[in-house]
Amino acid sequence: MSLSLQSPPSATATLSASIQKGRLKTLAAGFSLGSPPVVNFSLRRSIPRIHASASSSSSSSSPSSPSLGAGENSELDAVSAFSEIVPDTVVFDDFERFPPTAATVSSSLLLGICGLPDTIFRNAVDMALADSTCAGLDTTDSRLSCFFDKAMVNVGGDLVKLVPGRVSTEVDARLAYDTNAIIRKVHDLLRLYNEIDVPHDRLLFKIPATWQGIEAAKLLESEGIQTHLTFVYSFAQAAAAAQAGASVIQIFVGRLRDWARNHSGDTEIETAVKSGEDPGLALVRRSYNYIHKYGYKSKLMAAAVRNKQDLFSLLGVDYVIAPLKVLQSLKDSPAIHEDEKYSFVRKLTPDTATHYNFTNKELIKWDQLSLASAMGPASVELLSAGVEGYANQAKRVEELFGKIWPPPNV
Repeated sequence: MSLSLQSPPSATATLSASIQKGRLKTLAAGFSLGSPPVVNFSLRRSIPRIHASASSSSSSSSPSSPSLGAGENSELDAVSAFSEIVPDTVVFDDFERFPPTAATVSSSLLLGICGLPDTIFRNAVDMALADSTCAGLDTTDSRLSCFFDKAMVNVGGDLVKLVPGRVSTEVDARLAYDTNAIIRKVHDLLRLYNEIDVPHDRLLFKIPATWQGIEAAKLLESEGIQTHLTFVYSFAQAAAAAQAGASVIQIFVGRLRDWARNHSGDTEIETAVKSGEDPGLALVRRSYNYIHKYGYKSKLMAAAVRNKQDLFSLLGVDYVIAPLKVLQSLKDSPAIHEDEKYSFVRKLTPDTATHYNFTNKELIKWDQLSLASAMGPASVELLSAGVEGYANQAKRVEELFGKIWPPPNV
């Protein structure tokens, strides 16, 4: 299965050497509601894969997994045969256990870098603050915005050199409800990437899935610029994003479950619960089937996966973001289970998607009015919280830059 985040694994040696020079520890501090971890790494070629019909191979066992004997496949090997597994981590020290091949640069990452001056990325931020073009702008707001963009791109450029996959760049969430502003910002970021010779095919641009964000993604994709729509909490958002041609659509499984435990009144969630389904898992399944049944190009990413059973229920989805404790448990466990619930069977396939039935209301051409009407309180509240969280972090970065500019030796 070809996955869009993967590029040839040519940067692994560079990553290892760079990390040894200066390890970036945790950047989890400063996360706010609705904001996922800021560095997402995929495991594309770093984990030995098995196929459903293949017998065990001694080359696929992990020497660091004490529970596995020679020749045994781990659960992580098994699940990686069906989906690309993305560690939910912001710690570069985990690269030996779960080698990174892709990354996200965000306002949270910039805050973390500024809080850890000895990181391998601090020079990228300092060089942004030393940029003469930004420093020469007339107003404080424009100057700080310029520094922010330069820092994002400088760090993104460093990450492109360190990982073989794609780097997703967060687009300022304060623009989430302005289509033209989103497009201008992406063009500005892309121009800065061009200046440091980063190829377009190594980049994604991460945009909140508001209607304006979805429209921006549609126009950007028509220009050949690849987008990553995030904060998707409803089928309407997922379908509209697929119709827009977004390269990656990110659904947060656990957050929908959390909302359902503490709230009521959302028809989409209540329908899933009444049918015995977890609302987050149900949304991923419906979205996957919609994308594959009707031939959309989008890849689906399931985030906020909380446990093994979530992951097993999603086998076949393009990407699964899973916590390190879940991945370590999978790595340490042999892929042998008599219990049916732990059987390694692909749950989502293009073939089964063709037999999935959608209602006429779900098969409409989505527009702003129909999207607003279809989104229930869960998706409205969670989308709003995510946008607000990202926006607050972007503001904090600019405020911090205002305090530390100009940097030393400039």
